[in-house]
Amino acid sequence: MQKNDLLVDYLKELEQIMQQHQLWQYQAPPESAFASEQPFALDTMEPTEWLQWIFIPKMMALIEAEAELPNTIAISPYLEEALKDHPHLPMLLIPVQKIEVLLTNE
Repeated sequence: MQKNDLLVDYLKELEQIMQQHQLWQYQAPPESAFASEQPFALDTMEPTEWLQWIFIPKMMALIEAEAELPNTIAISPYLEEALKDHPHLPMLLIPVQKIEVLLTNE
């Protein structure tokens, strides 16, 4: 299986986990939330909002455009801290860590 195909699978897995645990939103945050200049939009979005509205679409857009993918990515440390008391953190980390390994191990 090609790297891009695996990445799509992992992104879909992340989306499914978020939906299963009622972390998927059906309305986007206000447009102003997308203007954040902070990493992970931490000043305007919750971590799960950032995953849904920025990370997943951005990665899918890179794949669809056949653009170069990042070769170093570290999202799990942020999620581990930001969601340390969240009951579904372990489930969210599974696909996120798969994505990190896939993109880091060329």
